[in-house]
Amino acid sequence: MHDIRDESVERLIEEFLTARATRKPSPHTQDAYRRDLRSVAALAGAEHSPALPLDALMISALSPRVMRAAFARFAAPRAAASVHRAWSSWNGFFSFLVAEQVVAGNPMPAVGRPRTPLPQPKPLRGEDTPELLLASVSREDGRQRDPWPERDVAVLALALCAGLRLAELLALRVSSVSGRAGERRVAVAGKGGRPRVVPVEPELDEVVSAYLDSRRRRFGARSVRPDGVLLVDRRGDPLRRGGLQYLVDSCYRRAGITDRVPAGARLHALRHTFATRLAEDGAGAAEIMRLLGHASLASSQTYIEVTAGQQRAAVRSNRTNRVLVGLVSGQLGR
Repeated sequence: MHDIRDESVERLIEEFLTARATRKPSPHTQDAYRRDLRSVAALAGAEHSPALPLDALMISALSPRVMRAAFARFAAPRAAASVHRAWSSWNGFFSFLVAEQVVAGNPMPAVGRPRTPLPQPKPLRGEDTPELLLASVSREDGRQRDPWPERDVAVLALALCAGLRLAELLALRVSSVSGRAGERRVAVAGKGGRPRVVPVEPELDEVVSAYLDSRRRRFGARSVRPDGVLLVDRRGDPLRRGGLQYLVDSCYRRAGITDRVPAGARLHALRHTFATRLAEDGAGAAEIMRLLGHASLASSQTYIEVTAGQQRAAVRSNRTNRVLVGLVSGQLGR
């Protein structure tokens, strides 16, 4: 067994994050890793007497006992999903340190990890809501300072008809949508560096083409070079995370459907609607997994299970069933 290289935890966290950057995580994901690692490390430092500030905490101080105590304090005010994510961050951090021969072993198996259920889908509520949203946003709104319905519809349609995540939308280039007529597809840089290809139906292709035509009229032919970003703001600059979230929120408000958007879902509600409709139309978990870029089949299976539950609830609400209750309770056969 090799000796521990006693180094600063703060410095090793940054070294780990630099190594992870080669996987091209989103800035949001990278920030979550840093936040989880630094938060628990600060609590681990507080377990010592006298307490060690983060910049003085050495890796040799992170024994299984200290890590258990730090995680117990970290978990107290937080949801199981947050604790589970932090545990995974630290497990990845220590696995990196073992591979780099900085530490002899990973203490995280000795630290309890809460079970967390798979997140449940949060599609838009209401059978006609996606169509209502698209129809409303496709019309120019005189209240907007600079209406651009072609761009707004393209954003919504790529999420509703291709199931793209926020970071995936921002990463699209003009050349990401390609292929011959009838065989068009969008190449997606997926979560965790997993690329995938999603078929583009003619209707979505027309929406994207209409958006690019409107962009040429606004900013000139050079604005739609193949290597340029696909989605831009009203100045022609690449859309950013906050700008895209605001755009989708404003579309919900303009369509008057804010009460049909599940809490905390925002743009993800469009992706969940895409997946839910796939399940309703008979797609299997493997197909949903490939189209949405899930890492595991279990995530895709939740859409099928939710859809099955909704179907059963719909059957249960059938008034004919109440007639059967009366027949079976004693009237049948008399």
